Amino acid sequence: MLVFAASGRTVYAFARNKEVVIQYVGHKQNVCLLLPMGDQLISSDNSGDVIVWDVQGGDIYLQLHFDPNTFDISAMMHPSTYLNKVLLGSSQGALQLWNIKTSKLLYVFPGWSAGVTVLQQSPAVDVVGVGMATGRIVIHNIRLDETLMSFTQDWGPISSLAFRTDGPPIMASGSPQGHIAFWDLERQQLINQQRHAHKTAVAGATFLHGEPLLVTNGADNAIKVWIFDQEGGGARLLRCRQGHSAPPTTIRHHGNDGKNILSAGQDGTLQSFSTVHERFNKNLGHGSVSKKKEKKKKKGLSYDELRLPAITAFSSAVARQSDWDGIVACHRNRLTVTTWNYLRCTMGAHQLKPPGPRGEAIATAVDITSCGNFAVIGSSCGRVDVYNLQSGLHRGFYGDNEKAHRGVVRGVATDTLNQLTLTCGSDWLLKFWRFKKKTLQGELKLNAAPASMRLHRDSGMLAMALDDFTLIVVDIEMRKVVRKFGGHHGNITDMTFSPDSRWLVTVGMDCTIRTWDLPSGSLVDCFLVAMAPVGVSMSPTGDFLATAHVDSLGVYLWANRSLCGPVGLHPLPSDYQPAEEMLPGVSTEETLQDISLEDADDVYQSAAQLGAELVTLSLLPESRWKSLLHLDTIKKRNKPTAPPVAPPTAPFFLPTVPGLTPRFELPLGTTHDAQSKVLPWGSLAQRSEFISSLESALHSGSFDVPLRLLRECGPSALSVELASLTSEGGGASSLLVGFIRMIDSMLATGRDFDLSHAYLALFLKLHLRTLSQDAVAMAALLQLSSRLEAGWAELRSSFNQSLCLLSFTKSAML
Repeated sequence: MLVFAASGRTVYAFARNKEVVIQYVGHKQNVCLLLPMGDQLISSDNSGDVIVWDVQGGDIYLQLHFDPNTFDISAMMHPSTYLNKVLLGSSQGALQLWNIKTSKLLYVFPGWSAGVTVLQQSPAVDVVGVGMATGRIVIHNIRLDETLMSFTQDWGPISSLAFRTDGPPIMASGSPQGHIAFWDLERQQLINQQRHAHKTAVAGATFLHGEPLLVTNGADNAIKVWIFDQEGGGARLLRCRQGHSAPPTTIRHHGNDGKNILSAGQDGTLQSFSTVHERFNKNLGHGSVSKKKEKKKKKGLSYDELRLPAITAFSSAVARQSDWDGIVACHRNRLTVTTWNYLRCTMGAHQLKPPGPRGEAIATAVDITSCGNFAVIGSSCGRVDVYNLQSGLHRGFYGDNEKAHRGVVRGVATDTLNQLTLTCGSDWLLKFWRFKKKTLQGELKLNAAPASMRLHRDSGMLAMALDDFTLIVVDIEMRKVVRKFGGHHGNITDMTFSPDSRWLVTVGMDCTIRTWDLPSGSLVDCFLVAMAPVGVSMSPTGDFLATAHVDSLGVYLWANRSLCGPVGLHPLPSDYQPAEEMLPGVSTEETLQDISLEDADDVYQSAAQLGAELVTLSLLPESRWKSLLHLDTIKKRNKPTAPPVAPPTAPFFLPTVPGLTPRFELPLGTTHDAQSKVLPWGSLAQRSEFISSLESALHSGSFDVPLRLLRECGPSALSVELASLTSEGGGASSLLVGFIRMIDSMLATGRDFDLSHAYLALFLKLHLRTLSQDAVAMAALLQLSSRLEAGWAELRSSFNQSLCLLSFTKSAML
């Protein structure tokens, strides 16, 4: 039911993986180990303190202290069938068995002269697997204190252990290099190994009970399920859920439906994240230097030598992705550009590189034409080349002397019809080229060196971020600057257009996300985030905005509120101070309280009465007031039918009255039946809280308290309260007048319009005969009648006006 997680000195309990329900506070140092055990939770910190918590209450059940110099706890385990027992391992190599209920040390195992890193229960009772820092694995019987077998792993310390429970006696061990070894416990030998199962150390490994499935995870932000169905007992990857192991740097939406986001990270992988469900995620893998060299990996080349560096820029197209590669990517400090196939989730067949020696030039910008046939690539030497994606052949270059710019090419783009190619460089120039003839059509001198650019093909708007932290928007048809924006206080890292090109969203190192309205030329939205954003992309449907941030492994989605309802976008002042928005994640209790207080202040509180000329209903259920006049009928209908009663048994000898005429003597009880035994209600009734408050309201003139009490009563209780207003019910004639004045005040304010009429109808039904004999009450009723007629006249005129308008709308020929 609960998931426990330690962060710093606090242990948190999550319910349904969504909310923190309990916090366990008591450690003085960072918590490093957790062990749930029934109704207790055992935690250990770096200072040697071990605390046993009560899971439900969060109280400390037991606290132990160990000297880290002599017994530094490095592993914990609960031996199976050992009630209230915990086995502790230390970095010095010794093991201790403790009873946490009696707080007694039961046994000390001397160890094997090596630090213990992992303790794991085996399927056999009393048998425990011990992993050590030297790479040794010991299978030990803790009841007999006897070592059964031992293995040695050559990949360094043991990071995790797991035992298979579906039959074969197999043990899996993880290593810091990400390899997994599988050991046969019967033959006591290594039978298989899974190299590079994770990019980092295997943090955890668990066999699912009774199934040939192994679940592993690591610090590479991946969880993998391996199935053992290969010959020789080998395992293969069954399914995987993973993200980037290093922060993403570039994100772009792929396709026209806005459901997939391509992301390139510092870990060198290219991945696709689905906004619909995680099962649609794809991992296109890590680029390799060459297919031929990859085949030589088994002949001595290391795994890292074949991997390409991280992707710095990429472009994708869906027009011809079913025919050939549809993604082109630039890599860090490399001139060669790689192609990728989205459907096959693999690296493509071509590696694009300009002919001839180019020295130390690197690829800096890339773009794919809308038709999906060509790729335009800019490099740091000022060269811009065109390649055919189907064949991978070089199809030409722009500019004289094979150079389009005198400096580094910062951005390239092509229009929708492949008529123009746009390039910008560090020489402060934006150039317009004919795509086919590759001739220069014009150029635009900029005020600063451009850092990047983004083209919206449908509208022909080109956004450029300059090194002086300003933005310009160029109309490629007019070849003029149509908008200029300033406001960022740091480098502009990325930008994106809305589908209708009305908005331009920019992100920068000043931790702001800004939305610019192009028609009005003003800033309409701006907010701060805790981590500087490095990538942004708006979906082609306009429903989500995706961002990537510094030192964050995830891709964040922001919803477009303008699609859910009307949003007033007004130009923000020049001195606008943006508010900080929290990124999704785990928040502390203080932060959650602050958010709840802010939300509570923002909630609109409706007034009790919007206007004096209006009437307001009570919003109570109709069952509370609609059936007040029919309570007698409802009670009669719901009254249970009495079962048949047997007649009284007649005596064997019937008594007779002495006399000439024989007459039977009547029973004694029948002579008293005519006299009622029910006492009048007024002689026993006590004054209720409603009657007392109504008497007080007669003197104060405020009827809020008695009205509140009546609103809380049900139909039956309300009938009893109104029946007790007369002297027969324990009340007085002044209470009748007070109730009439209460109804009059309700009609005067216009509040609880439905309740006032229902209460008055029941009141007249119960006390009309008594009211007709009281002159003071009749005068109050006449005053109330005039107010009723005036209120109904106003409502009737409003109803008639509305009905007339509806009739005209239905019958008129428009």
